[in-house]
Amino acid sequence: MKVQSSIFIAVMLFWSTQSFGQSGYFEDALRFSQNVPAGSARMIGIGGTQWSLGGDVSNIAGNPAGLGFFRKSEASITFGYSDWRVDTQYLGQPRQYNTSNFSIPNLSVVFANPKGPLNRGAFKGGSFGISIQRIANFNTEYGYFSDQLGETSILDFYIQDAFGIPESQIENFGLTGLAYLTYQINPIFEDDNGNPISNPDRYDSFVTGFPFQDENITQEGNASQITFSYGANFNHKVFVGGSLGIRSLNFASRKIYNEEFPDGPLISSSLRENLFINGTGVNLNLGLIYKPIDYVNLGFNFQSPTWYSLNEEYDARIIADYDNFFFEPENELLNRVEAATDFILSRYGLNSPLKLGAGATFFLGKNGFISADVDYVDFSAARLNSNDFNEGPDNQAIRDFYTSTLNFRLGGEARLDIFRIRAGFAHFGDPYSNSNFDRSMQQYSGGFGARLNNFTIDFAVVNRRSNALYNSYQVLDQQGNNIGPFTELNNSIFSGVLTLGITF
Repeated sequence: MKVQSSIFIAVMLFWSTQSFGQSGYFEDALRFSQNVPAGSARMIGIGGTQWSLGGDVSNIAGNPAGLGFFRKSEASITFGYSDWRVDTQYLGQPRQYNTSNFSIPNLSVVFANPKGPLNRGAFKGGSFGISIQRIANFNTEYGYFSDQLGETSILDFYIQDAFGIPESQIENFGLTGLAYLTYQINPIFEDDNGNPISNPDRYDSFVTGFPFQDENITQEGNASQITFSYGANFNHKVFVGGSLGIRSLNFASRKIYNEEFPDGPLISSSLRENLFINGTGVNLNLGLIYKPIDYVNLGFNFQSPTWYSLNEEYDARIIADYDNFFFEPENELLNRVEAATDFILSRYGLNSPLKLGAGATFFLGKNGFISADVDYVDFSAARLNSNDFNEGPDNQAIRDFYTSTLNFRLGGEARLDIFRIRAGFAHFGDPYSNSNFDRSMQQYSGGFGARLNNFTIDFAVVNRRSNALYNSYQVLDQQGNNIGPFTELNNSIFSGVLTLGITF
């Protein structure tokens, strides 16, 4: 496996040091900016369409103009269950993971204050709403286990990453420093003519052959938002609203990456990383719904960036087991060697991209309706800022790797006396630019409900499907192509939600 250092490594992509370690903040920018519309089981059942529909508690965090439709106050609670299945493929070897989660994804109350029929003036009243809603679910697990030899090793990554770093500084250089401390990479002490090098800055490894590889990633956490909204009704034709959202975020990631070498002298190595992120954010939301005629609603929505303040804690450990290998340059007999980072604490800000939305609803008399939404989100507009690290390379990666997307949602509801039957579909565009791999997401949903005097019950099921690529580490060939190991992920998230509501 021995990979010799060469000049081309010096111009490798900046994020070669970010596949592992506390870096890779540009990935956070995408992870914490992708939110699927949620709310009551009614809205979920019709695909999440909500920009032009009013009179639902989902309007609190969706289009607040919809609160202007309320004639009575309402309170509701939503219970949810989700199962996240990930099918992985690495070197043609499949593996499946399942993560289940129970939650209360929505708790809402709307206080309606409509004007009476004899009240003069364009203003016909309005409603104030408060909701606690889960915006994102991070609970998942994935990875791979290979009984075939890999085509590269993480030692290749360490050698490339260490290029140009003097030995006097390498110990403090993240995971690559840990690889040095565990003798997995070592300085080249002589030049091509056999002359000694003082404080060398090129590295190699005495380990030969390719390894068996396996990795497991467990992620936990969620993002939730408390929203305060108000919507007003003008002449039952124009509805306007605004909201303030206060968001909380918790995310934890645990990675264990292993290599086993059948030929020694390194028997096995294990890299373990722990990452914890938490913080808060705030955003604003403005909405408009216009009824040009009685059976048509046109909706428009502006969602500001969420301005996050985040705290991060990171640590890593490498364990290397040798078969009593005698390392002559340092007169060491190597058996089990460990090295660990300190707990690395940092703070940073994240501005997620704004979202623009529009929608239309067509009512079929009292028999139901058909509704459609479209969103525009430019993920390349997200930005990071920090006094604890240089955010410039990550912001450049955001501009280079991500792009704008159009998201579409279509749904409908049929009314049969007190019963409701619903179905919906949604497509969320691929946020990656210049990629031949499709990372878009499709969502299929359906549900039913009933209206019983002042009590409502709604149930919905939804299935979201998407594909992703996971790169354990980066190794560049002579042409600058990443030949590190890629694992294909097929995600399928099945969820069921039940909403109970009461009017008063």
